[in-house]
Amino acid sequence: MVRTEVDGRVWTLTFDRPDARNAFTEATARELVAGLDDAADDDARAVVLTGEGKAFSAGGDLEAMRDREETPAEAYTRVSETLNAVVKAILTAPFPVVAKVNGDAVGAGTNVAAACDFVVADDRARFGEVFVNVGLIPDSGGTVLLPRLVGLRRAKELTMTGRLFDAEEALEMGLINDVVSGEELDGTVSELLETLASKPTETLALIKRGLHENVGRPFRDGLDREANLQVQAYGTDSHAEGVDAFLEGRSPEFE
Repeated sequence: MVRTEVDGRVWTLTFDRPDARNAFTEATARELVAGLDDAADDDARAVVLTGEGKAFSAGGDLEAMRDREETPAEAYTRVSETLNAVVKAILTAPFPVVAKVNGDAVGAGTNVAAACDFVVADDRARFGEVFVNVGLIPDSGGTVLLPRLVGLRRAKELTMTGRLFDAEEALEMGLINDVVSGEELDGTVSELLETLASKPTETLALIKRGLHENVGRPFRDGLDREANLQVQAYGTDSHAEGVDAFLEGRSPEFE
C-alpha cells in the first residue's frame, strides 16, 4: 500500500495502489503513519510523499465505504486511528514533509497534501474537497487546515460545492507552494530537499512546532510558547555552529 525508499537521510513514502488511483484504505493510513514514525526513529532529514502512477491519491476508497458496516463508536475509532492519525503524524513529524503531487489529489488526497510542510504539484494535477458529493464532510484535517490555508469563505465554497480545481488555482489560493511541469517535478523537489538539507533539522523541527502550535493561540500565550522554544534552540549544537560560522566568515556545517 505504501512503498518506502531511503536515500541517505531522505525518505520517500509512495502510495502504491495505482490501479485504484492510490485511493486511501485503513491499511494505507496505518502504513503511512508507521513510515513517518520509522523515519523519525531513523533521524530522517526530510520525507517526501508521492503517488505511484498518474495520481497522488483519489481520496477514500469508495468500494470499502460501500461494504463497511460499523457502529458510530466504531466509525469514530476508525477515523481517529487512521485519517486523523495520518494528519497528526505529518504535523508533528520532527522534519519537513514534502508532498510531491504527481497527479490528481482529491478528497483525502487534497487534505493530506495540505497537511504537508511543502507542496509541489504537477501542472496537470487537480484538487478537490469532493466529500459533499458522497454525503460526507471533509476529513483528514480538512475542516481544520483548509480555512487556515485559504480562508474561511473560500473553504466554504470549496467544501460545499465539491468542485475540482487545477494546480494553478490551488497555488493562487495558497493551498500549495509551487506548480511545475511533470518533467520538472523531480528536479524541483530535489532542489527543495537540497535547500532543506543545508539547514539544521532540529531547528526546522522547532520552527514547525512553533508555527503549528501557535495558530489560533492567544497572542500572549503564543509569545510565551515561542520563548520556550527559542530557549531550546539556544541550547542546540546547530545554534553554536551557526554563530561560529557567521563570525568566522564561513558556511555553517550542520550535523
